[in-house]
Amino acid sequence: MRRARLAWVVLLATLAALPATAVRAAQLHIAVAANFLGPLQKLAERYRQVSGNTLSLSGGSTGQLYAQIQQGAPFDLFFSADTRRPQLLESQGLGVAGSRFTYAVGTLVLWSPRAGAVDRRGRVLQRGGFRFIAVADPGDAPYGAAAEQVLKGLGLWDRLNREKKIVIGSNITQTWQFAASGNADMGFVALSQVVGPNGGIRGSYWLPPQSDYQPITQDALILARTAQRKAALAFEHWLRTSSAAAQIIRKAGYRTGEP
Repeated sequence: MRRARLAWVVLLATLAALPATAVRAAQLHIAVAANFLGPLQKLAERYRQVSGNTLSLSGGSTGQLYAQIQQGAPFDLFFSADTRRPQLLESQGLGVAGSRFTYAVGTLVLWSPRAGAVDRRGRVLQRGGFRFIAVADPGDAPYGAAAEQVLKGLGLWDRLNREKKIVIGSNITQTWQFAASGNADMGFVALSQVVGPNGGIRGSYWLPPQSDYQPITQDALILARTAQRKAALAFEHWLRTSSAAAQIIRKAGYRTGEP
């Protein structure tokens, strides 16, 4: 009995000595727009190191994820590629009031993995001479909506559709895959998808002036059905205040905060 009592005391002392995060580690399920999946994977690893909590990530187009959340998908947080869908969820009572915030502002890029395929002024679009250009679905993906705005501003959207030169990706990841595989000659994708670890971009690209499309302001929201509200609030606080998190986001090709 004395031995058993001693073992119990040692166990309690060991648990007391552990960091609080090790005892109360949580797992958060996050729906994340496809363009931010890669950066959020890096943020998840950094956050696990500092908190002990883990993030389980499900990527997809903003529109698809929004529909899943409306239908009851068991996510704790939603990282959208726009502001509209989080606002709608909040107004519908499906988001925690006051938890919505801007985590990143995206940049659109016309990109090809082939050197010289895209010039730095985007004149390739006017010259033609290409088979296909990939664009994410403008109805579901904010980067696709931005690409449509750029092409309409150039007077090319209707013409390229008539010529059947626009290939629509269901989300920004599939759009990148069309261009990366050569199934499309080039594609309008997120800068975060093509920027390398040292900030360089492989292949060739054009950055449309940001005045040519609505800012791609990306908001996150804690969802009302979460059973991990405390852990979700803690992750949100870390993301908003951590200089390490901001560095990861910027290095991935985003701006942080309001545009």
